[in-house]
Amino acid sequence: MKASYHKYLLNFKRPSGTSRGVMTEKETWFLILEENGKKGIGECGILRGLSADDREDYEDKLKWVCSNIHLGEKVLWESLLEFPSIQFGIEMAFLSLKSQNPFILFPSDFTNNFESIAINGLVWMGKASFMKEQIEEKLASGFNCIKLKIGAIDFQKELELLSFIRSHFSAEQIEIRVDANGAFKKTEALDKLNKLNQFQLHSIEQPIKKGNSNQMASLCKQTPFPIALDEELIGIFSFEEKEKLLQEIKPQYIILKPSFIGGFRGTQEWIDLAEKYHIGWWITSALESNIGLNAIAQWTFLKESLMPQGLGTGALYTNNINCPLEVKNGQLWYDTSKDWDFGFLNLL
Repeated sequence: MKASYHKYLLNFKRPSGTSRGVMTEKETWFLILEENGKKGIGECGILRGLSADDREDYEDKLKWVCSNIHLGEKVLWESLLEFPSIQFGIEMAFLSLKSQNPFILFPSDFTNNFESIAINGLVWMGKASFMKEQIEEKLASGFNCIKLKIGAIDFQKELELLSFIRSHFSAEQIEIRVDANGAFKKTEALDKLNKLNQFQLHSIEQPIKKGNSNQMASLCKQTPFPIALDEELIGIFSFEEKEKLLQEIKPQYIILKPSFIGGFRGTQEWIDLAEKYHIGWWITSALESNIGLNAIAQWTFLKESLMPQGLGTGALYTNNINCPLEVKNGQLWYDTSKDWDFGFLNLL
């Protein structure tokens, strides 16, 4: 078996804003396995400044993986606890190599185009007029669950945007999730949660920065509506550490991004613990290309969750890989009448 890796820069169609800043491109790495004339592909997707494995030795670790690919998927995965995105890429690449079609890792009614996955519509931060434009576009596209990035513009303007949605759609018609990406100050977080509560929100992701367990636990206890942990899970590697975090903070939900938390194995550990402690969860992509998004979507479908998932990011880029994934009326479908760009696999 031969292995190689290739860097790829994904270009956003329009700058995408979060409370951490504006992104114009997204760096990702593809791991290619070759054996007996077959190829498999995995994506190691990192977000600079956020991923636990955003380290200077990241590429060195990819080189090490390629030199030691003979160790096999399980040994490699266990050797890479501090490199969750590479763990995910390895899982994906080995599954891809073994599959009849390198892009169908988990055959199901989803990949046969019989069933779809409910997803939320993502609204990026920006000027109030731009956010309002996105909201109207998502609602017109048939989404009944939308997620707004908040925390970067004036809080009063964000309240006005939420008021705009609720003046047209009730909580029964449109579910609203908000994501603060840790933007609220600890001293003002509860007050802001109380002000947001008037809009009957489903949940808020990561109201304060990660690493403030005591304050987050206090918020989760006092909050008027559910809190979901997101960034808080990044960099928590062992099963014991994961369990301790959930026991300490007691969140209402956790958000699971396989690229950030050790691929399918790491994600399953969090799911098992969440269900043990009666904590809700859903799965979200971390701005991967369609290669990674496809793998996450296929695995997510098998989890049989009825909640909208965060998997609607495939159309963000100008140079994404052509694939059968398609968003229609707030649902992600695998359109079997469309094909993958197999040429992309051969170019790498």
